[in-house]
Amino acid sequence: MLDYETVAAAFAGCEGVFHVATPVPDQKMVDPQKEMMEPAVKGTMNVLKACSATKVHKLIVVSSIATNCFNPDWPRDKIKDESCWSDKEFCRQTENWYSLAKTEAEEMALEYGEKNGLHVVTFCPGLVFGPLLKHVAVNTSSKVLVYMIKGSTPQLMHHKDT
Repeated sequence: MLDYETVAAAFAGCEGVFHVATPVPDQKMVDPQKEMMEPAVKGTMNVLKACSATKVHKLIVVSSIATNCFNPDWPRDKIKDESCWSDKEFCRQTENWYSLAKTEAEEMALEYGEKNGLHVVTFCPGLVFGPLLKHVAVNTSSKVLVYMIKGSTPQLMHHKDT
């Protein structure tokens, strides 16, 4: 996703594209800007520009529930809909780089689509399970489930419940 020419060549002749790539670190990052933010945002922008250049009609961005569940000011009794976004400053303060990267990339994709006539649709799955492309002991989504079963993961709770 970081090489625009490769992305554009892959999209040639396509009518629609699914964008599913985002770094998912499972450990503390040394440089979150370089390791998470830049690849997520630059990769998404390359996808957007390649869609425009190759006349792709529809882009489906697989985002994440992380783009709308980290907002400490969202009223607890209000249903979350497309108007709810994770608070980017809160994500920075809590070093929740994945949520910040996904939020910035999704906002950018929707804005780009509106300005450039590209039909962009996003959806935000909660957890993703299934076979892995790369062998790892436990993937990030599975770790979240393990933490929940063990009764710990304050990061997923409403700030007033912690």
